[in-house]
Amino acid sequence: MSNDLLDDLYRELILDHYKQPRNNVTLPGANCAADGSNPLCGDQIQITLTLTDEKVEQIGFTGSGCAISQASASMMTEFVQGRSVIDALDGIAAFQTMMTTSAPTNAVGFDDIDALIGVSKFPARVKCASLGWKTLEQALSCLLYTSPSPRD
Repeated sequence: MSNDLLDDLYRELILDHYKQPRNNVTLPGANCAADGSNPLCGDQIQITLTLTDEKVEQIGFTGSGCAISQASASMMTEFVQGRSVIDALDGIAAFQTMMTTSAPTNAVGFDDIDALIGVSKFPARVKCASLGWKTLEQALSCLLYTSPSPRD
């Protein structure tokens, strides 16, 4: 496939996630949540999670902002849904590596997310694409505060 066709496909995929975001809800029974913002661009994201046995049972996001931030958050929720917290954290690391190296990742389940690789060429836009992922990382930190204390 030529680069022009691939660029067009990626653009369409990003627009689809922006216009029809997946998991664009606030979960009423969430046991973890975080808010993130990018003041330079005006993007805002709220992530809500239901974690059960260190697995992301449900994830939702709400917010406003540019197409890249909202599409990336939508793709991220699809990736994370049903995965273990460790797999979600590995996904966050893989996404950040992709954004900083401009190299595709071989992370399992990153099919749509690979469409964001072109964003890595624009440093100001990397912050937009990374906002949802960084906010997810904050939301997952709730495990540090909700884990039972070891007994003596």
